[in-house]
Amino acid sequence: MPSLPLEDNFHDLVSKAQRGLHITDQELIDRAEITPEDLAAIKAGEARLGVLRRIARHLKLSPDALEVLAKKEAYPRAPIFPRGFAMFNTPHEDMTVNNYLVWDEKTREAAVIDTGADVAELLDLVAAKRLRVKSIFLTHAHEDHVAALPALVEATRADVWIHEREPFEFPKLRRFTDNDYFHLGVVAIKALPTWGHSPGQTTFYVQGLSWPLALCGDALFSASVGGSPTHYADQVKNTRARLFSLPKDTVFGPGHGPLTTLAHERVYNPVFAPERFQSARPAALPAEGAAAAPARPVPLPKRPKAGKAGRVGEHAPRSGGAARPAKSAKPGKDGRVSFKSRRKRSA
Repeated sequence: MPSLPLEDNFHDLVSKAQRGLHITDQELIDRAEITPEDLAAIKAGEARLGVLRRIARHLKLSPDALEVLAKKEAYPRAPIFPRGFAMFNTPHEDMTVNNYLVWDEKTREAAVIDTGADVAELLDLVAAKRLRVKSIFLTHAHEDHVAALPALVEATRADVWIHEREPFEFPKLRRFTDNDYFHLGVVAIKALPTWGHSPGQTTFYVQGLSWPLALCGDALFSASVGGSPTHYADQVKNTRARLFSLPKDTVFGPGHGPLTTLAHERVYNPVFAPERFQSARPAALPAEGAAAAPARPVPLPKRPKAGKAGRVGEHAPRSGGAARPAKSAKPGKDGRVSFKSRRKRSA
């Protein structure tokens, strides 16, 4: 799948935060001490960095991370899942939406998280891998996330699950509650309450694959967060509490935009990043095909001392000198150093 654009640009996030915090344009102008022309330029997508930094704190956003977003200096990179996970991205009206498939390799039991707008590619993969779709889990019931639900149910006859607080009706719909568990063989799925964007917005935390995986719907996007005109503060609070307390190697699967990671969002998401980066701003990730920046040198462990039972393979180097092999070491046929006891050598 080609790289997906971020769901929100910097001006989208500014508007989303301003609306969620119920701050009028005039209030923001007065608090940040900017001009109406400055604010209009920001909302039109002009990256006036000085103005952007002035308004960031009043919108509870990290100025440093918001500047990185405006300058397009960072893009998330998630690890590859060799098995048990697939992501799909389908067009819906003027946007695209993600949905996901997870499965257990041994039992071939599978679950779909959200449906997107078209499940043809998903069903092709299910048939190719001979999977049995056992459940369909809905993060929330907004149209773009359930558009293909009738077609998917008809093709799989799977159970459909949604949170008990989410307003939605569908034949034979089943309801779960906060922190309920589901299983597909060795794969465990936990329902984490990340409501705010909608009353029952849920993140499905998946364990048993190569990496911990949080399929979070519209609770979180890379460098942004799901919006809400009425419960924005709840959305931010619940997302921070449930998602940013997960293991540090967790991968996030948002409802829109690219896969991302907890480590990336801790630094680059203006809603959750520190106001100031702890040190110099992290370097932008290199473009595809570009050479990576040299890694920071890591101190080597101290050389172990020789014990009474034997000697280490080489002596510690003298000051400023190169290491030299131990006297008892001789190269073998494969080029590696082999050792002979002094007793055999003198025999």
